[in-house]
Amino acid sequence: MLSLPKLNFKTHKMKIKGLTLLAVAVVMIATSCSQSGIKSARLKTPEDSLAYAFGVANYFYYQKDSINMDPALFAKGMMDAKNGKNKIEDSKAQAYIMQYFNKKQQEKMDKVYGKNREASEKFLAENKKRDGVKETESGLQYEVIKMGNGPKPTADQVAKIFYTGTFIDGSKFDSSLDHQKEPVDMDLKGVIPGFKEALQLMPVGSKFKFYIPYELAYGERGRGQIEPYSTLIFEIELVDIASSK
Repeated sequence: MLSLPKLNFKTHKMKIKGLTLLAVAVVMIATSCSQSGIKSARLKTPEDSLAYAFGVANYFYYQKDSINMDPALFAKGMMDAKNGKNKIEDSKAQAYIMQYFNKKQQEKMDKVYGKNREASEKFLAENKKRDGVKETESGLQYEVIKMGNGPKPTADQVAKIFYTGTFIDGSKFDSSLDHQKEPVDMDLKGVIPGFKEALQLMPVGSKFKFYIPYELAYGERGRGQIEPYSTLIFEIELVDIASSK
């Protein structure tokens, strides 16, 4: 639950979109950029049918996302590039496509999960006003339940800990005690940024409570049962430091 989130979602989606776009481009180039050429195209081979099927699927795919691409402009871009007359460089065109779809995806996420961000920001703003709560430069908030006197783990070490994670509404999403009764080994190199910073603040023998902003947790994407823009609360007891991995 505490490992770094996998962030290759955008790349994976873009590869799929790129495949469908390329297939449509093949049939458009083959039939020329003119409307008459496209209308007169015939499906003579299995590959022709495949290209046409990709075109149909691609149209409805983007319509579902409310993206209305003009087929004529799409074909013009392909033909201009084929003839070396493209008005946008290849790298800039790819960057624009990536930015466009990232923005569309972000708008969707904000619409669905924007309430989480508002709730998180409000909670943290009020929480840091409480007596005993401290805030680091990164925005991580914490309070000391028990202060130990041992060494603090470094960024390349493994900490032996007990932990319980909850959301700001108090509901629990994870606890080491749900898995085993002994302390768990937590490699600081592989955890979310807020958890990594938190453990380095603790001397062995300590018990702290941390409030991790979504930017230091699973961010705008979330993970599993952790929704996007979720602030996470962890109560952590640092039992010992294992040797570095």
